[in-house]
Amino acid sequence: MEPNRLGDISAFLAAVKTGSFTAAAASLGLTRSAVGKSIVRLESRVGLRLLNRTTRKLSLTDEGFVVYERWSQILEDLDEVDATMALRKGTPTGTLRLTAPLSFGQRHVLPLVEAFLKEWPQLRADISFTDRYVDLVEDSVDMAIRIGGVKEDSLIVSRTIGWQQFATCASPEYLQRRGIPQVPGDLAGHDTLFFMGGQQAKPWQFQLPQGPQFFEGPGRLHMDNSEGLRDAALSGFGLIHLPTYITGADLQSGRLVEVLQPYRPAPDPIRLLYPSKRHLSPRTRAFIDLLVERWQSGVPWEAFTPG
Repeated sequence: MEPNRLGDISAFLAAVKTGSFTAAAASLGLTRSAVGKSIVRLESRVGLRLLNRTTRKLSLTDEGFVVYERWSQILEDLDEVDATMALRKGTPTGTLRLTAPLSFGQRHVLPLVEAFLKEWPQLRADISFTDRYVDLVEDSVDMAIRIGGVKEDSLIVSRTIGWQQFATCASPEYLQRRGIPQVPGDLAGHDTLFFMGGQQAKPWQFQLPQGPQFFEGPGRLHMDNSEGLRDAALSGFGLIHLPTYITGADLQSGRLVEVLQPYRPAPDPIRLLYPSKRHLSPRTRAFIDLLVERWQSGVPWEAFTPG
């Protein structure tokens, strides 16, 4: 592909993404006229109109949509080749796009991202800590950390990197005041603080010899923020049932005390997911290597969990 054609394609893609020749020109460091001439050359080369132009906006024609998808992929592949060669020289480039559950991401993934960016100052990161579902392919995410089961998908690699263990706990002050529940059935006489998900309180699961048992309240407090529930428990408001990656440090220090430990439910896997349809980008491989290096001898939240 001749160099000027590659520049014309870049101008076309920028115009589509930004919605105007002026914005595309600013993003590429060109004049508006240069971007317009690039579009004209492309349309002349393919013999088809690619963009509908009005005084207010640009929109793709049907043919323009087809070439936009194809040319976007071509430039992504070229960027990947450049990044791969950069990694061979010890300098991964580009933007790492990562998503993880909200509390888990803020507590345990963010420190890794900060260390990663310090190690590679030329890299950038777009991070989404959210409990909503993010599609790796459709949302152009390099990797995702998910908890629990995942759908089988030949285009996605799934790698278990840890475990989510729920623990029921409260502050020493609360337990001294209200007593210590000995079996899950005792929870009915206590102040229990429930996490809300999807407009519903999440039931607490326990493992009994005869099988799983669920406690659904009624709860004294319902909240859609696990960090807020932890704070409420620390203040002596009641019992919580949360993952140890949130409460582990408090359990270790004694700020919270675990109860009903013999009835802990089975842990859920914490998985790292990334697309497999193409070779891993250097930045993705470098971040996976960092994560494995930091967590191979044990994930940090498990170090806080009492045996």
